[in-house]
Amino acid sequence: MFAAMMKLHWSPRSPFVRKVMVAAHELGLADRIRTVRTVVAMIKPARELLPENPLGKIPTLVLEDGTILYDSLVIIEYLDSLAGGGRLIPSSGMARFTELRRHALANGFLDMLILWRNERDKPQPLPALLDAFALKTDAVLAALEAEIGAIAQGPTGIAQITLAIAGDYMDFRFPDLGWRARCPRLDAWQREFADRASMRANAIVDA
Repeated sequence: MFAAMMKLHWSPRSPFVRKVMVAAHELGLADRIRTVRTVVAMIKPARELLPENPLGKIPTLVLEDGTILYDSLVIIEYLDSLAGGGRLIPSSGMARFTELRRHALANGFLDMLILWRNERDKPQPLPALLDAFALKTDAVLAALEAEIGAIAQGPTGIAQITLAIAGDYMDFRFPDLGWRARCPRLDAWQREFADRASMRANAIVDA
């Protein structure tokens, strides 16, 4: 049975892996993916992953024919194409670029949060770097709070998925950030989106 399935290098703690799995559920393709637990860390590369992804990063997707895809955006665009195309990422026009720009903001925010956490957890973090992360986070949250109305009016897509996951990730790794009190419109939207079956089926777990 597994020979006919795609293989996804996976971790329950990775927000980028979660993006792929939420997208797969939204597209009705989750039952075609076999997840393989793969532990990656900045200072401890997963040697078994390197032959398939020399960057040593997850998510990495191995197709039924052995073709390998990474990163999360590439994987989700592939899954979208399997489902007919244009469902999570518009196929053309300004709608496509708007969706990709919004995704870039949410995805870049996730990247920054992970870097912030890595720096914060060092024995001697750099105060100037922590201040820079905090300043950028304030700017991102202000931008998202201002645009969430327009984002919410659009169809479910990769930007909404990534943004909702970023909200959960802030709760998971930065419970003292207080972003929900600062961003009431974003908070209300995120809570509603986080209750979707695709999100609940792929909850982030520290395991």
